[in-house]
Amino acid sequence: MNKQNTAIVSCAILFTLGLAGQPAYSAAASANVNKNVPESMHLHSRTEMPGYTGDFDHFAVDVKGNRLFLAAEDHGTLEVFNLASGKHLKTIKGVETPHGILYLADKNRLVVTDSGAGLSKVFDASTYKVIDTIKLIPGADSMGYDASEKSMYIVAGGKNGNLPDSLLSKIDPRTGKHLGDIKFDTDKVEAMAIEQKGKNLYINVTGKNSVAVVDKKTFSVVDTWPVNEGKMNAAMAFDEASNRLFVVTRKPYKLVVLDTKTGAQVASFNAPERTNEAMFDKANRRVYLAGDDFISVFQQKDADHYQELPHISTAKGAKTAILVPELNRLYAAVSPGEGNTGAAVLRFDVAPAR
Repeated sequence: MNKQNTAIVSCAILFTLGLAGQPAYSAAASANVNKNVPESMHLHSRTEMPGYTGDFDHFAVDVKGNRLFLAAEDHGTLEVFNLASGKHLKTIKGVETPHGILYLADKNRLVVTDSGAGLSKVFDASTYKVIDTIKLIPGADSMGYDASEKSMYIVAGGKNGNLPDSLLSKIDPRTGKHLGDIKFDTDKVEAMAIEQKGKNLYINVTGKNSVAVVDKKTFSVVDTWPVNEGKMNAAMAFDEASNRLFVVTRKPYKLVVLDTKTGAQVASFNAPERTNEAMFDKANRRVYLAGDDFISVFQQKDADHYQELPHISTAKGAKTAILVPELNRLYAAVSPGEGNTGAAVLRFDVAPAR
């Protein structure tokens, strides 16, 4: 599989790639955008991935090893790239429908959730060989990692597993030991956020249009908050220092800001179509939303006030992304879907807030 890494060096090319053939964003969504500020990031390079169809899912990074990992969900592979140059390094087989990826630097392992019949996998990240499996109910998808406790959480079952209910399973990723389950009576549970200094985990119970608050110690649901601004809450990001949870709904596409002390909504904004990734930039106090055609950027003024900044042009299908704060970079995957937009990985260099 030959893949070409092409640096984008001119503003004209960037404009063409970002905007050609794309629908205009609604006036209501962009009315409050502050256009009198420098762009929050700029496109550094674009790695083309010819021959790919369908969707990509999530990323992981190995900063020390200079590697970027991408789950090619509909291609049944993991793709490995040079983190600096964007060059494609390897295609890893052995998965069916990969979704989430966790890189464990201390073990040099990759843990991959797989909603196919072959269970979730653990790979040796040197040989890229499968060395273990994680035995859960079918349909493993969303994943979260608690660095403070070195625990991993996986959503399984539900729609992906052809089951009416979903489970949130707690796993020791280094041993594969299954530490417990929480059952949700819906077939759709999505992204989560985990406190590192506190005791809670927050998870989108998408089929119920709510956020569940989970006590990590007792591993039980201790509260449930309705998401009233929209339905189908999926993507999530978290600012633990300010106790603010950023939730993205799909009907309609909205960014909803919740106070994690009370569950109350404090702000809301329009979000890009098909947003599938929300990221909080702690250093620059920004929220990034990756969706069709562009990345939305919101500057946090304080916990309750945000200013929408100019959109960052991407491409249709660029709906999953990862922020690498150690390097001030953001990577986005352009999923071609069933269209002909062309699969690609985009690297953006993040500019400091002023």
